[in-house]
Amino acid sequence: MTVTRLHLNIATADYDHVRDIALGRVTAEGITLNYQIYPIEETFFRFTQYREWDVSEMSFAKFVSVMSGDAPDIIGLPVFTSRMFRLASIYVNANGSVKTGADLAGKRIGIPEWAQTAAIYTRGWMTDDLGIGLGDVTWVQAGLNEPGRQEQVKLRLPEGITLIAEPERSLRDMLRDGAVDTVFSARPPAGIHGSHAMIVPLFPDARAVETEYFRKTGVFPIMHTIALRRPVYEANPWIAQNLYKAFHAARTASLARIFDRQASRLFVPWIADYAEETRKVLGKDFFPYGIEENRRTLEVYLKWCVEQGIARRPMKPEDLFAPETRTTFRV
Repeated sequence: MTVTRLHLNIATADYDHVRDIALGRVTAEGITLNYQIYPIEETFFRFTQYREWDVSEMSFAKFVSVMSGDAPDIIGLPVFTSRMFRLASIYVNANGSVKTGADLAGKRIGIPEWAQTAAIYTRGWMTDDLGIGLGDVTWVQAGLNEPGRQEQVKLRLPEGITLIAEPERSLRDMLRDGAVDTVFSARPPAGIHGSHAMIVPLFPDARAVETEYFRKTGVFPIMHTIALRRPVYEANPWIAQNLYKAFHAARTASLARIFDRQASRLFVPWIADYAEETRKVLGKDFFPYGIEENRRTLEVYLKWCVEQGIARRPMKPEDLFAPETRTTFRV
């Protein structure tokens, strides 16, 4: 019997929790994947600008921005390839005036892009937890380590927000020279390490601060998701559930490797012990996929996207993802 399989191109970064799909150990029924691995920024740029692949990892901010439009040409899977708490992503000048979160009021804050996912979470923390409004500071957009970076999506900033583009300078140099007081960035500025570094994290013990943040809010930030080109999905709606199942199976296999005490699958000493400690904070399934498992984080994030001008309209989590992935069969 001849079986015809749908051939799809896919691109993500290199993660242990997708590697079984990339290597063909886990397959999506009826689908042959041409799996391509790229640096995160390259994948985001090429898919956001050109839609080069049928399935792609995508910045959650760019994804929400597109999905909030009138006729989005993509649709999502509730697969979250990267999740990171972002209070560790606030950087200051070691000799500057910002020593605590409260010191951010009235300051100049640098960002690589307004629509960078990490910055949405740190701005949300600033507004909701510190009570500092988006208009109470001056925002400066520039490349992190080199000049020339630009926004990748059109912005509709709320009134009262001052956003200044600095195409000829880098945030690293401006923070070092005092032209900005702090930087919100997913990637650390170059030169942050070393005993004499001038650029340092605002929170030296960020893990403790972020643990307390989760206990208080229930928000575990989602950075990236998986997007499908809508024409491919609409022609083959069955691919959404089949791909979702494959990603879920690969994630489950990755978790088993993390907790394997027979051999060091990941070269981090005591990784299984660390994972057990993480479960005490985040719960047994500490890296969940799916809408219901992540509803609290999704709803808070979508609220911030509207408040910050990333989303053009209020949205519910169900508006983002293929309906075929919301439920599954039971035996």
